[in-house]
Amino acid sequence: MSKKYDESVIFFSELFDRLFPILRSITGPGLRESYDIIGEYLPLEKLHVATGTKVFDWTVPKEWSCDEAYLIGPDNQRIVDMKDNNLHVLNYSVAVNGEFSLEELQSHLFSIENLPEAIPYVSSYYQERWGFCMTHAQRMSLKEGTYRAVIKSQHVNGGIDLVQTTLPGESKKEILISSYLCHPSLANNELSGPLVLLGLYHRIKNWSNRRYTYRFVLHPETIGSLCLMHLEKDEILEKCVGGIVLNMLGGERPNITFKHSIMENGPIDKVVRYMCERDKRFVSLPYDPNSGADERNYAMPGFRLPICNASRDFYHGNYIGYHNSLDTKESMQIEKLMESIDTINCLLKVCDDNVVYENLAPYGEPQLGPRGLYPTINNVNKTQTEAEAEAHRELCLMKWILALSDRKHDLIEISKRAEASVEEVSRVARKLKDKGLLRKINRS
Repeated sequence: MSKKYDESVIFFSELFDRLFPILRSITGPGLRESYDIIGEYLPLEKLHVATGTKVFDWTVPKEWSCDEAYLIGPDNQRIVDMKDNNLHVLNYSVAVNGEFSLEELQSHLFSIENLPEAIPYVSSYYQERWGFCMTHAQRMSLKEGTYRAVIKSQHVNGGIDLVQTTLPGESKKEILISSYLCHPSLANNELSGPLVLLGLYHRIKNWSNRRYTYRFVLHPETIGSLCLMHLEKDEILEKCVGGIVLNMLGGERPNITFKHSIMENGPIDKVVRYMCERDKRFVSLPYDPNSGADERNYAMPGFRLPICNASRDFYHGNYIGYHNSLDTKESMQIEKLMESIDTINCLLKVCDDNVVYENLAPYGEPQLGPRGLYPTINNVNKTQTEAEAEAHRELCLMKWILALSDRKHDLIEISKRAEASVEEVSRVARKLKDKGLLRKINRS
């Protein structure tokens, strides 16, 4: 591995360690603290939707925070304490300070029977409840007697916070890259998406040119994407031509599953199909509203945006740490996040390169020699050097590109006919454009 790769692993590992312990929810100080940390590496614009605001069919809830939460047993010992693991408190729990019998307490306890050593992540955003989460082994060991439950939480008027930034391109048409940030102390199902988003921002920022404008958004899941559309609906509907929601991009699986957008005809949908044919790192699934994340909101009839989803583990039902304390840095693996950044960056670059050209000399094959694109001597008996063989391949690609640059075929379609990669075809097409033989057509 290169020194640069090792430095990137260290950077993301240290950033993960700063973010992981924070008590996050869909609102509140933990969410804002997380944005501030990520904002050290991204120029983020802060957006806010106030408590009580009607956001389509939803209403923004009160803002939640929790300073302390613990359960004391009959022997006066603390059984669970939020200070040890912030999954122990029911997320969005109302405040409580009282004594309860074990029977009374049971309806306020949450555990996972088939994962007896895991603490579940449980939330109740829109219905007032209080409660504690613990391992099932702990729960089964509780003795009869009087328990003291203390949760020092607050629900106040505040609102939903979200952040965004953009990288401008040649076109104002946008690709939306989003992820959620609202789960406390979960790795793959929380921090993998935002960390991959951060990595993609810096990869795309360093491209030599960008056709599309790229909008990067972080927000709490579900309600956050609705708040984004509440604030920016007209602009996004006008500009957005595609996008990817990022979630669960660590884990053991060797490939990334891309769930198509609901229309399955966006620019990223097309690239996903193309990449699945060529690269084992890519797997695709048809759109399904019963799984995934915020792409479900973007798919609904009022929006109908061609937003896909990218995930390693979500669609395969084998991630044992889903919504519980087994979702750790070790099970997620920082190195897998680096692979995800590489893979999705590759897909987005192909999407950005997949343009349509018009041949500006369409009546017969143009004369390439005077333009320095064709050898001025023809010697079929000469043995080709490696450089000459590469020049011959480039010439073959030029002929395919010129033949199919009819304002109808994009570079993916040309690359399939020419049996070449989009990256290779794009490079040769730019050379033809620089020589005045092609003009880029904006179909986005």
